[in-house]
Amino acid sequence: MKFAFAGIDFLGSVFDGLVEAGWTPVKLFTRPCDAIYDHNDVVVAQARRHRIPIQLSRILPDDIERLAKEHGRDVALVVAGYPWLVRGWHGRVRYALNIHPSPLPTGRGPYPLFRAVLDRYESWGVTAHVLAEQGFDTGDILAQDLFPTDPRESHETLLIKCQMAARRLALGPIGRDLTERWRRPEPQGDGSYWPRVSDADRTLDFRQDVEAVLRRIRAFGRIETIAKLGDNRVFVAEAEGWCEAHRHAPGTVIHRHRRQVVIAARDGYVLLTRWSPLPLSEVPHLGR
Repeated sequence: MKFAFAGIDFLGSVFDGLVEAGWTPVKLFTRPCDAIYDHNDVVVAQARRHRIPIQLSRILPDDIERLAKEHGRDVALVVAGYPWLVRGWHGRVRYALNIHPSPLPTGRGPYPLFRAVLDRYESWGVTAHVLAEQGFDTGDILAQDLFPTDPRESHETLLIKCQMAARRLALGPIGRDLTERWRRPEPQGDGSYWPRVSDADRTLDFRQDVEAVLRRIRAFGRIETIAKLGDNRVFVAEAEGWCEAHRHAPGTVIHRHRRQVVIAARDGYVLLTRWSPLPLSEVPHLGR
């Protein structure tokens, strides 16, 4: 089957899986990326290797109509990690689907991985669903790949698990069986929408216990949490900690050693091991 891929490297494993399943790519729809938090160099390289056109602007109905005229109405539009709502595919192409990194209907929204770790979900998953034109992540379900999570799950480990699950979906039920699954999708029913996180969500509260603080740091990983050290803010990518009775006020800096900082939490101490006075987006190099 021919397909156009709309996305970035975040779920670029879908592109790989579909090609491995025997599908033929015909176009890449992507977007400019900052090369800090978001990347598209891998999917762009894939598109160039397959010698297919690349479009950086938002998909419009005319783009879908042109896609159908050039490649036939049986071409599939596969969306994975694309920020814009895609409209106008009905009556133009037969298949349009989205790959979303949550076990829908739980976790609709732009990026549910942070909250999945924060809320200690015991299992997670990736969902392939019919692309809905009325709202993000609400279309009928075509297939899901569910997997257990670990009590020490982090943003990075959950992201990789989602990428692997997305590839399995592309290589298996979507890549091998889309036509049959398209005939019998399952409605989602009621669900939950998780909005984009704010700086308040990323800010550490040392009045909490050590485990809660470390879980928030793991939940954001290299996207960084924010810690207040006296009058200053620092951006934290990694930390360790331990429980120990003490009389220090939560948030007090107890000890420093080179780049390591020990801060009192409610029931112990948190050791910042990888942090910066600047957010990642303002650091001139990424090797910190």
